[in-house]
Amino acid sequence: MENELRPFWNRLFNFNWKFGLFLILIVCIPRFILVLNANATGNYSNIGLVMVISAIAPFLFLSKSGRTKIGITKPKKYKWLIIAFLSGLIVSILLYFLGQHLYGNAYENWYNYIGKSYKIPIGINQHNKAILFGIMTLTGMTFSPIGEELFFRGIVHSSFAKSIGETKASIVDSSAFALTHISHFGLVFINNQWHFLTTPALIWVSGMFLVSVLFFIFKKQTGSILGAMICHSAFNLGMIYCIFYLM
Repeated sequence: MENELRPFWNRLFNFNWKFGLFLILIVCIPRFILVLNANATGNYSNIGLVMVISAIAPFLFLSKSGRTKIGITKPKKYKWLIIAFLSGLIVSILLYFLGQHLYGNAYENWYNYIGKSYKIPIGINQHNKAILFGIMTLTGMTFSPIGEELFFRGIVHSSFAKSIGETKASIVDSSAFALTHISHFGLVFINNQWHFLTTPALIWVSGMFLVSVLFFIFKKQTGSILGAMICHSAFNLGMIYCIFYLM
């Protein structure tokens, strides 16, 4: 049996839940801190670096067989890619309507708070708004779907699956994904003060957990990490559209 890890790392780790936990700690904790700092300072330049590190983790740690095992391979069922895209889009729009119904345009609405990081100028004309939307959509549909899916649904999931099975591993990677996103919304920086919005944060984290499970479902249905990426990319598209044009 071929080892999932490259020879150098294979001397230091076993490909199991301990390795998965190690990855979560060394990536998610610094990311959490960096996102909070970005929300406070308005400088989001370092977040892209986190996504790059997340994306290269499988290529840094895993052998060719290991990368295949985590889903870096051609899809087996291409029709599920279309279903994945539509599902991600629909869920993101449903999450928008839930936020609007519960909180309107208050900061307790997750999309409203996240939207401030896009720095959409007040009074921007439609042409410039469309350009800014295109830029945010391009980055939102590439960087985080690739980086987060290779990391959470890829190397982290497979590490835990080796020890506790696919279903429980999905719960673990989805929980890590959801809790990491408290830094994006839940623990918020408003009027130069930090606040923890308990109920909105609980709803947001639950939503992130469920969409994370959805990403895993499409990875499984397509037989490729691309299924998760497509669903995630469509979710981000829907979220960005809602922030730009529905709020």
